[in-house]
Amino acid sequence: SGINAVHFHLDGNLLHKDSEEAKHQLARQALSDLGAEFVSNLGAKKKPVEGEEEGDEPETLHMPLKSKKDAKPANQFNYSERASQSINNPLRQRFVQTEPPPRCNFAANVNQWEIYDAYMDDLAEKAKQAAQGKPSRSKEDDKPEKHHVIDRDTDDLKQTIINPLKIMERMVNQNTFDEISEDFKYYEDPSDEYKESGQGTLLPLWTFSNERTKKLAVTTVKFNPLFSDLFTVGYGSYDFLKQNEGLILCYSLKNPTYPEFMFETDSGVMCVDIHPSYPYLVCAGLYSGHVIVFNMLQASKGPLCISTARDKHSDPVWQINWQADDIDTNLIFFSVSSDGNVFSWTLDKTDLNKTVRMVLQDNTAIESADVPNIESGTAMAFHAELDYLYLVGTEDGKVRSCSKAFSSQCLDVIPAHHMGVYKVAWNPFHSKVYITCSADWTVKIWDHSYHKKEPMFVFDLNSAVGDVAWSPYSSTVFAAVTAEGNVYVFDLSVNKYEHICCQLVAKKKKTRLTHIEFNPKHPIIIVGDDRGYVQSLKLSPNLRKMPKERKMIIPDPSKAVKEDKRGKEIEKMEKLLNLVREPEKGKKKITLK
Repeated sequence: SGINAVHFHLDGNLLHKDSEEAKHQLARQALSDLGAEFVSNLGAKKKPVEGEEEGDEPETLHMPLKSKKDAKPANQFNYSERASQSINNPLRQRFVQTEPPPRCNFAANVNQWEIYDAYMDDLAEKAKQAAQGKPSRSKEDDKPEKHHVIDRDTDDLKQTIINPLKIMERMVNQNTFDEISEDFKYYEDPSDEYKESGQGTLLPLWTFSNERTKKLAVTTVKFNPLFSDLFTVGYGSYDFLKQNEGLILCYSLKNPTYPEFMFETDSGVMCVDIHPSYPYLVCAGLYSGHVIVFNMLQASKGPLCISTARDKHSDPVWQINWQADDIDTNLIFFSVSSDGNVFSWTLDKTDLNKTVRMVLQDNTAIESADVPNIESGTAMAFHAELDYLYLVGTEDGKVRSCSKAFSSQCLDVIPAHHMGVYKVAWNPFHSKVYITCSADWTVKIWDHSYHKKEPMFVFDLNSAVGDVAWSPYSSTVFAAVTAEGNVYVFDLSVNKYEHICCQLVAKKKKTRLTHIEFNPKHPIIIVGDDRGYVQSLKLSPNLRKMPKERKMIIPDPSKAVKEDKRGKEIEKMEKLLNLVREPEKGKKKITLK
């Protein structure tokens, strides 16, 4: 058979134009052409054809609807996720946004004659205005009054804010020192019941300190006569080669963390006293010899008045005391200094007027023709009943009895100690008894009416005694502090020869206690040292025994209780004095039963 070669092959099929299959194929092709024409007509709708009016509407095209599966949803927001579409604002710096303030450079030479010419020109201008009858106006007068109103409003706002803040601070401190507060109110040492000789203890409570007083010593402590929780502390330095500025801080037992009031002085504070009738007035004596008066109600305005350089003491002021007002109701206080002078100061509004009350001159000693023998005053105490009588302790160890009516000489001189007298204090109950302490290690109790110049009781504490204080609740209880850091408490009705409490209070070695003070209402004492710390201590029951009250039927029971208590305390002290007194010649010794 022969071989067939195929050069082209195509599989296909022909449809008759009139067949059903051919009709379907033609209809599908016509539908695709109609869709293309519809898209082109939509683009041409926006631009009308020339010759057509704007009101003419184009012919509508009818096209069959597609199914939902074939329809593509339109993107009506025209959104696409592209990070490059966000715009980052350019960075700006602060100095670009503000305009610089106007500046100018000024330079001039000022000398003495130019200052003089400026003052003379100003004086001539004021004289010219006075001649014309126009009062001179200063720049402060040109300011509107609304500024003063704003300042007053801001001060009132500060006061309204400060008071709630103080209350909040005390509440926080009450939570912080809750255990100490509970001890202060309720704790009593149970071991006192089992001590035979009446010994007692001191319970440490709050410690008061400030950052600005760490390099200063406590030179004086004084409780406020009206508010029993408020006390004033003076800070200075006993190292006379290292004198700095001084401080006066007023602390409250309710807030041991920060003082209620703070006063600054240019020199160290040596002594402080609070007025008994006006407890907001504080007078202080400084190391420089000045005396200064502060008003707690105007603490932000600085000192109320201060002595001038001409009228001040020439040496440190060691003691200062308020006294009764004069005839013109002016406030008066006394001061004693190492220069041997006792001054009285009269406060007339904001001026201090000085009067020399006493010059501590030793007339018995041999004097040279040129230099008088002046004794340095270190302590002072005024009698509670006899207004004219006061005592002055000197650096030579003497105690001088002086009178306000005589300025030429003292009433009496007692050689009390061998070294300087640091404190003199009258007994608050017995008007004839006073106490002294000295650097010769002794504490002595004296009877001012005793015919012999000898002490009634002498106690040797084996160290320099910095301060001594009578208790406000008993005529026979007193306390003293020494340079070794010990606190001694004595009760003569319990033991006439030894102390009933000796406790080391200083926290660090070589810390010297300087001053002590009893609280007038609560059974606590405060003690200051030479490191700027003030500690409060609670007395145990054996250290504050009080006599039993008698049952009396009297119309005014409160007054009767006070008089009965005072009479008992006087009687208790009088019994002790009668045991050691020697009767005068021709008189018998009387003992009370």
